[in-house]
Amino acid sequence: MTITETLGQLVAIDSVSSRANTTIISYLENRCRAKGLATRTFSYTDETGAAKTNLIALASAEFSFSPAVELALVGHTDTVPYSADWAEALTLTEREGKHFGRGACDTKGFIAAALTAVENTDLNSLKSPLALVFTADEEIGCLGAKQLSQLRPFKVRYAVVGEPTSLQPMRAGKGYCLGEVVVRGREGHSAYPALGASAIFRAARLITRLERIAEELQADQRSEFNPPYTTLNIGVIRGGTAKNVIAGECRFTLEWRPVPRQKPTHLLELLDQAIAAEKDADASFDCDVNVSRVDGGFETSADSRLTKLLEQVSGQQSGTIAFGTEVPQMIELGAEAIVFGPGDIRAAHRTGEFVTTDHLQRCTTALMRIIERCCG
Repeated sequence: MTITETLGQLVAIDSVSSRANTTIISYLENRCRAKGLATRTFSYTDETGAAKTNLIALASAEFSFSPAVELALVGHTDTVPYSADWAEALTLTEREGKHFGRGACDTKGFIAAALTAVENTDLNSLKSPLALVFTADEEIGCLGAKQLSQLRPFKVRYAVVGEPTSLQPMRAGKGYCLGEVVVRGREGHSAYPALGASAIFRAARLITRLERIAEELQADQRSEFNPPYTTLNIGVIRGGTAKNVIAGECRFTLEWRPVPRQKPTHLLELLDQAIAAEKDADASFDCDVNVSRVDGGFETSADSRLTKLLEQVSGQQSGTIAFGTEVPQMIELGAEAIVFGPGDIRAAHRTGEFVTTDHLQRCTTALMRIIERCCG
């Protein structure tokens, strides 16, 4: 089967994060078993009741207590949603060397390349164990990879985590953190402001402090990133019930992307100080911070064997990324890890997502060489 045929079959399976991923996992497990790989699944139920499954397939190893793997190729099976107006979202469509479809770039193109690379490798010649790792729920918080890092079903020395990097190896990445801040006030008639306390005004004062914190964070710089410091964003804010009611509550989302070697909770410590300052100024100031995700950044040495190998097989110098990946979970399993894959991140998460034929073929070749160098 060609890589484009494989990609077409993967794209045809609707694996949006909000749905069960059992169909795509079954497809991948059948492909791995047909090649002679040993497989094991790890299932859980998400908060909506949807069935989710991670799949590990091993070559030159059997499942025992935490087998040691030399190389893991890691791809997430879920995709972001697609517009109802995109009629061909689940039909891989080729135009001028580009293959369009939801997930074609992020990250079914990498999965198709990994499958093709393994199927074109003489697994009997491998001297060290190889793993294919296919995860659930990366797009909503790397939940599948976090399950694996907690269960520790294997140990791994090197990991290539598939993401659209335009085939440039990415040896460092920022973390991703998310929380909701709830500020409370006291409702009242807007004609009599002294009778109430506006949660929106209180939130605005706290947000002004956060804006100053964002400026302070620029002092801790990593020149290899763009931008070279931890960023924060308030993307959503909601408050109040009516135009003539003093707002009793205001909520806003707080997102931050910490640079490597900075504690991902550093921003929370600064936020706690800001909240304490507001309470000093207003004894009735009431605020809760509900953190849903705290993933730190990662950094693999520029001189590591894996970095040098991927630079050689890709023909590109290693770089950095500003978006979250499953690398931290692979590091928890013992790995040196690099992010690498076909497609451009700017083509992901949009109607008309695509990956090029050239990238698919070059990625397959690169992965075959990585398998040979690490496991052969």
